[in-house]
Amino acid sequence: MASADGFPASFYGEPGVLGLLANGISAFLVLLQNFNGAHTGNLAHGVENILAGVHLILIGGLCQLIAGLLSFRKYDHLSGTSFIGYAALWGSYGATRIYLGASEAPSNITTGQHELNSTLSQEWDFPLISTSAIAGLIPYIFLSFILAFCSATVNYIMPFVFGAITATLIFEAVGLVGSWALVVSGVLELLILLFAVYGSTALLIKGIAQRYVLKGFGSPLFNVLLLGTANANSSQSLGQEKKKNTKYAEPMALGYFCDTISPFIFAFFCFRYLGSFAVGVAWVSIISAAQLLSSYYAFLRHDCYHITKFGLHCTYWLVKAWEEYVLSVQMNRMVTTGTREAMVGDWFFVAIAIALCVVSLNMDTLELVHNIFFLLLTVSTISQIPLNGYYIFFGVTCSLFTAISLYGTFARLINTIAEKSLIPVGPQPISTENVQMALTILKKGKDSDQLQSIPHDLSAHLPDALFYIVNGLAALSAIHSNQEDLSFLHLTIPWVLISGAIIQVYVSRLQVQGGKRFGSVIPSFYAAIWATWTWYRFAGHLLGISSTSASGFTAGAVAFLVANAFLVLIAAYGNLVLLSMTTVMEVLLVCFLLSTLGRLPYQLEIAMLAIFSIICLYGALTSMVNCIFSKRLMPLGPPVLRNKKKKEMAAPLPCLVADSRLTNGLITISKLLDQGGVCGIPTDTVYALAASCKNPKAIEKIYNIKDRPAEKPICICISNVEQLVAAKPPFSPLLWEFMRNVYPGGISCIVPKGDWLLKLGIGPAYDRIGTKDSIMIRVPDHTVTGHLCDITGPLAITSANPSGEPDSTHHDMVISRLGHKIQGVLCDGVSNEVVASTVVNCMKIDEDNITIVREGCVPALKVRQIFEKVKASML
Repeated sequence: MASADGFPASFYGEPGVLGLLANGISAFLVLLQNFNGAHTGNLAHGVENILAGVHLILIGGLCQLIAGLLSFRKYDHLSGTSFIGYAALWGSYGATRIYLGASEAPSNITTGQHELNSTLSQEWDFPLISTSAIAGLIPYIFLSFILAFCSATVNYIMPFVFGAITATLIFEAVGLVGSWALVVSGVLELLILLFAVYGSTALLIKGIAQRYVLKGFGSPLFNVLLLGTANANSSQSLGQEKKKNTKYAEPMALGYFCDTISPFIFAFFCFRYLGSFAVGVAWVSIISAAQLLSSYYAFLRHDCYHITKFGLHCTYWLVKAWEEYVLSVQMNRMVTTGTREAMVGDWFFVAIAIALCVVSLNMDTLELVHNIFFLLLTVSTISQIPLNGYYIFFGVTCSLFTAISLYGTFARLINTIAEKSLIPVGPQPISTENVQMALTILKKGKDSDQLQSIPHDLSAHLPDALFYIVNGLAALSAIHSNQEDLSFLHLTIPWVLISGAIIQVYVSRLQVQGGKRFGSVIPSFYAAIWATWTWYRFAGHLLGISSTSASGFTAGAVAFLVANAFLVLIAAYGNLVLLSMTTVMEVLLVCFLLSTLGRLPYQLEIAMLAIFSIICLYGALTSMVNCIFSKRLMPLGPPVLRNKKKKEMAAPLPCLVADSRLTNGLITISKLLDQGGVCGIPTDTVYALAASCKNPKAIEKIYNIKDRPAEKPICICISNVEQLVAAKPPFSPLLWEFMRNVYPGGISCIVPKGDWLLKLGIGPAYDRIGTKDSIMIRVPDHTVTGHLCDITGPLAITSANPSGEPDSTHHDMVISRLGHKIQGVLCDGVSNEVVASTVVNCMKIDEDNITIVREGCVPALKVRQIFEKVKASML
């Protein structure tokens, strides 16, 4: 089994190989450029710099991004944060190199406007590009140092790689203003390459051999617990402590990481260290894309709060970056007028920031403080602030936000590595119960006991808050006067396009993965509406589109009207907020149609845009509150249309379903198993198909149900280790001690097969489970499964999914995929994990050798640490 499954899994199991190599090769590319630049005394070499920039984006950016994504799927929050963070670094630095190469010949830049051409030519000057790059490198120096320090608590190769990157970034920043530092930077980049090659070699050999051959991984430079001990009192003060969720790595550190870089670049610009934002907008855009990934991984963890928070922050930085870029192009106009355009969308950011502060009152103090500083950021960017004080206010708040985000990155990384609160994050400001009571005012006053739980398909509702946010922001930003002010239209494009179209495409993707019926239709359609709106209403004047040449847009507006009418009908079966939103959008589309005919009623459009934004603001707050607390604390309103015959018309369930919370449910499923049936059951990882070991034919059914290859063995599930003790298998003391340390939990052990299985109660199923010589045993850390095994005896189990397809993480998935083939499902809601158990081959454990056959919910590193601890205790 090890040879069949272990080798292919090594490449997926060790994404650090790709991540370290991407860093090493990227450093080597910069090294070559630096030595050449030091020799000639000039960094700008046209085509050479452009090619180097492209290679940095492809290798250091995209390749390392893949490594970061795979690391997150291995619930490795440190490597995931590091590789995605460095992917943004090399991608941004690659973009800077391309700018540097292009700066050699600014006269080649062409544009339709002479004034814009002269401004852009100045922006592509080498000193301006260098200063902009320094603004991006400085926060990375601090963050890279934090990554190096945190990685020292895990192994002692990555600290040297990340430490060398830290030192390199320092001299890279100096080298942009003085070529002497390029030589020092080149030497450090050579060290990065050497450390990265050694580290990737060690990981690759480990992945193939399934054990550490070369030193450097598996043991840290120092124990993370030396940083402090968790305060029991502060843990209790947090109220109901949340169980660590290992479905995917913690996304918070990456989100804070991104919130450190973007505001620092803005602070550099606000304090007039940057004469142009041309390079800064590239850096902010790339790091904002990384922040969107942190929102995505929050979605995979069913974390509505961080989906919304990091999605909002990404939108904010993108909008502000492109706004500042447009304003920097028009700097002469800003200076002469002394005012900024009145972008009312700023007020929507303020309102949502207040909502985030409210919903984070029951979290730790760090989270609340971070949200308060973000609120201060949104207030500092409202257009009503006079221009002479705007940049000072914004720059100071960006500096403060950078500091709190930097601390948050360090605290979240260390605390998730240690799985304890070693770095102080503060107590819970207000208890969860009090926050819930306060939020029920709009519904039932203080009668919180009657609050309804939200539907079980939680993942379908996770992106709703972000959906309302992007639409509300786009609508409020679209409010404008009837004066065709070209400068204002320039500014409006990023506001409406980024929030209404670009980020909404991301929301649509989440709705598809969440499985909500018709959930992706509305955001996808509205993304098209806002993209078309931007193209015609705001970019149309710049592109020379007039009302007489807009027949295509007129036809499109009619199509939008008809399609949105169907969405209104769909929303009528949803809730009142969604119905109101789609209805107002119908009126807005009428205004859009009239604008293509040259008859736009501006006052009506402004009023409808404002109403649309208010509806979206309420929908965002309500969706976020209800999803975070998993209760209907705030009303979204009942559906206007109801299917009165829904129960009569509903198709019968394909199999019997039982509630895991009821004793009767366990008894019902146990009877089905005893009668030779196959049932879906919950475990501490994902859902499984189970058959009683008293019925060999039922085990054979599992192979047919799953289309499982006959050569793949099935494991057994028992309730506790004491059942094994009673069967008296001839296990060595080392194996017994190892099993007692991993059971119950998400680890499956492959052990020698023998007659002791008959005493365990396997009986007739002896030849149907395991292989000829081995058997895999599961002891789930799950109360329901344990009780079921006590009733039925040992069960033969395998994951409840058709072979080759993803695991089932909810009982609805088992019913819909396999319900017509099985006899029953024990319903327990969302599973604790999204991956199966980690399989450990213990056949040669007495030779000090265990093999990770399949890495699942428990990291291979943790398994080996347990094994080393057990061996040490046996000495």
